[in-house]
Amino acid sequence: MSSVIDDTIRAEITIKGSAARLFEALTDPAQRMKWWGVKGRFETTEVESDLRVGGRWVMRGNGMGGKPFSVGGTYRIIEPPRVLAFTWLPSWDEDATETLVRFDLSEQGGVTTVRLTHSGFAFEVSRTRHQGWPQILSWLQGYVES
Repeated sequence: MSSVIDDTIRAEITIKGSAARLFEALTDPAQRMKWWGVKGRFETTEVESDLRVGGRWVMRGNGMGGKPFSVGGTYRIIEPPRVLAFTWLPSWDEDATETLVRFDLSEQGGVTTVRLTHSGFAFEVSRTRHQGWPQILSWLQGYVES
């Protein structure tokens, strides 16, 4: 008998703002540093981004207790302002394998629904360590709506 795990995390949020504005907040390194994190808990201090299919990106900063972290990958899909997808490999998860993060943006009347899909987890323990997406989406919402 084999056991199959769901290798995907899904999260969704509706944000008052255009898809173009949200896409910019997701892809512009200076903006991403402003909203992705909370001081003292998960603080992004550096973002590098070569925004093109095949281009690399990396975020560095300080996690809980000031412990340094990095996460990075390669852009796979860039279709402004509707779709952004990139690989994800975090330093804080020793069991991690490269996974795929995808943002789908759907705007109607100046309000955008953000659907996040994080897929490709090889291990249940890694998927369990990546349950922070609803928090991250709320940080994005707070930044765009402020």
